[in-house]
Formats: sequence, structure tokens, C-alpha cells
Amino acid sequence: MSPVNIGVIGLGRMGTVYAYHAARQIERARLVAVADPRREVTDEFASKVSGVAVYADYHDLLKHPDLHAVIVASPTHTHHDVVIAAADAGKAIFCEKPTALTLSATDAMIAAVERAGVLFQVGFMRRFDDGYAEAKRQLDAGLIGAPVAIRSIGRDAGRTSLEFANPAVSGGLILDMGIHDFDLLRWYMSAEVERVYTEVAALVYPELQAVNDVDYAMINLRFENGALGNVEVSRDATYGYDIQTEIIGSKGTLKVGYLQHTPVLITTQAGVAHDIVPHFPQRFGPAYTRQIEHFADCLVTGKSPNITPKDARAALQIGVAATRSQHEGQVIYLRDVQS
Repeated sequence: MSPVNIGVIGLGRMGTVYAYHAARQIERARLVAVADPRREVTDEFASKVSGVAVYADYHDLLKHPDLHAVIVASPTHTHHDVVIAAADAGKAIFCEKPTALTLSATDAMIAAVERAGVLFQVGFMRRFDDGYAEAKRQLDAGLIGAPVAIRSIGRDAGRTSLEFANPAVSGGLILDMGIHDFDLLRWYMSAEVERVYTEVAALVYPELQAVNDVDYAMINLRFENGALGNVEVSRDATYGYDIQTEIIGSKGTLKVGYLQHTPVLITTQAGVAHDIVPHFPQRFGPAYTRQIEHFADCLVTGKSPNITPKDARAALQIGVAATRSQHEGQVIYLRDVQS
């Protein structure tokens, strides 16, 4: 079969990861174009990957004569306009999480995709990680009985730039980081969230308050079936990149995650030590590749992606509710969050 010709819109941290994966690691995909308004960024990328068209304006990329699909990795606040333009151009779309900053913007994006009849997948790469996927299989097989509670932890090794942390750009800590955990909660618990309550702090990086963001958040959740959840997200893990999830069932527990990066353990008189996972490319590199492989495979075979627009919207709704709870200091019911 002919490969899927892909263009990447946005060469920031995630866009660069996707672009290199599409160019070098995915059999059914061929990177044909990239777009980013920053000349120094596109020049650097072009110096490392040959034969790829480079554009400053994504509208020009969408006119590329051989383009089949796009990966949208531009800042979150731009997703609405970019996705609708790509849908109107008839291109299949892989959109980095979260879909948008609001539910109303996401609803408009989904409507445009459905109107155009194009494939649409959202970047929840943890579902493609070996550990998380195996835990889901064991959970569905009833290994730990009925799930009654879940805790998910996402800790970054340091803060992002103040420009990106600004909720008007990224959605802020809860929406940008917690969206992965919110998706996992629904996936593992097979239930919708009824209400949330959030506590936050900015104690390690108080400068985040200048852009109305925080460096630590804890969100308690109750599901419609009565099960409980807790999500912790932070930018304070100076020791490394720490991602964990635990599902408590009626007959046992499932734990996903690890800290040790390489199989090297040092034992001396001072104690026992090992290294730590440094950041997301090392922890989830294969999962990022697999989700784009899945996207390309769906486009070639006509299958629907495993992650649906409903999944993306539902995770965003939890994030919007949790962020509203952060600012209002009260329990927020998801039924009251529709925009």
C-alpha cells in the first residue's frame, strides 16, 4: 500500500517529536510538509530532514498537492481554527491534546470534521503504552474485580515557560497535563465522572501566579456509579519524570508506572541507587510512535480510531470542570459544564 502523506502543523516540543516520528519511524507514513511561523525553527528542522516542504503559514501547507493528513501540534488555543481549516480542506486530522480550551470550540471542531467526513484522532498516547494497555486488558478480564477507586499521578521535572503556562495559551496545568489522566480515568473505570473538587498551589514556582497558573494540583472526583478518583499533577518533581496510575478493585489492585530508566542498580556503602526517567520522550517514545501508526493504519484501512471525538470531549469536560473548581473553590458537577 502507498504510504500516508502527512504534514505537521506546529514545530514546538510535541510537533517536533511527531515530525521526526513521521519522517523516520512509521512504515505507513511519509512526512511531506511542516509548517511553523518561526523561521529559525523550520530552518533547523529542514537541516536535519531532507525532502520536506516547509511553510510559515499552515494554510499554505494544506494546499500541498500530495497531502493526505495533518498532525496538529500548534498551541492549544489555535487548534479550533487549524482543525476546522484542515477539515474543510478534506484532510484527515490527528490533533494533539487537548482538543481546545473550551467545549464549545471542541464541539465546533467535531461538527466540522463530521461535516467533511474526515478521520479525526486525538493524542492520548498513554493508551498505546505497553503498561497502560496491559493494565486495561487485565482490568477488562476481571483480574482485580470491579474497579472502585483510581489514583493517577503526573509529575513533570520542572516548570514550562511562562508563555506556555498561560491558561489562555495551553489551558494551564490542569487542562494541559491532567487531560491524560482524565482520559485514563474514564477508560479504566468505564464510567463517567459526576463531580470534581480541586485544590492547587504555586509554592515551588510562585512566578506562575503572574500568568494565573499553578505548579501543583490535586483533583478529587466521584463517578456516576459511585466510584472514586484522585488526580495529582505537578511541575515540581525535580528528580525526574514520574507517571503512575493505580486502580483499586474489589479483588485486588493494578499499578502502572516506573521510575528506573535503565537496568543499572548501584550498591555502595552509601546505599542503593538508580537513575530516573528523565522526561516524556524517554518514557512514552514508543507510545507516540504507535498512536501515529494507528492513525495511518486507520486512514489506509478505513477503520475508525480507537479514541473517539466523544472521548476527547469527555476528558476536556473533566478538565474544564476541575479548572473551574480551582478558581471557584467549590465542587463542580459536570452536568453544569457545557461550554
